[in-house]
Amino acid sequence: MTTDIVIGRNPAPDCPLCPRLVAFRERNRQLFPSYFNGAVPGFGDDAPWLLIVGLAPGLHGANRTGRPFTGDYAGDLLYETLDAFGLSRGTYAKEPDDGLALVGCRISNAVHCVPPENKPTPAEANTCRVFLNHEIRNTPSITAMIALGTIAHNAVLSILGMKKSAYPFGHGRVHPLPGLPTLIDSYHCSRYNTNTRRLTPEMFHDVFRTAMTFKPEK
Repeated sequence: MTTDIVIGRNPAPDCPLCPRLVAFRERNRQLFPSYFNGAVPGFGDDAPWLLIVGLAPGLHGANRTGRPFTGDYAGDLLYETLDAFGLSRGTYAKEPDDGLALVGCRISNAVHCVPPENKPTPAEANTCRVFLNHEIRNTPSITAMIALGTIAHNAVLSILGMKKSAYPFGHGRVHPLPGLPTLIDSYHCSRYNTNTRRLTPEMFHDVFRTAMTFKPEK
């Protein structure tokens, strides 16, 4: 692994930018030596029309496997939904070597390193934004973005220089951004949200059904 800070769509696995997250990473390397335990890169099509933005890696999900939403409860609903809408190829088996490929879409996170208690600080979210900024601004093929939760929603708006008050978060809301990809909001597909029925599979599918209307015609 390298500690070089290269500004691209992904940080280096040993990204040193956030001291608290680096300390948590080192602790997890002691506790879970078989885990990926690094800044998790984005996953999917290199020229997607749809970008899905999550919160941060889960401790025993993406932090273990090194692939967004892979190996945790949230990934079960997300990858099932991508399959249902023809946005993936292969079978999701909760491991990075399962052969799954995404078609026309890509998954990234507002924060690339696992935070304690799954809660990044505002400063950490702000610091990590440089990578998502590169992802969005250097991928002209993107026509739509789905923000999974408020933190992801706010990260996208901040990156694009949009006022949060003009585009308040709301599940299922569609935000046409002038001269930019359309932003679509969804509650995060976390275990808590799905167990409490704040987010049902049908509600989640509706968000993707809306997103599909922004798929470019061939």
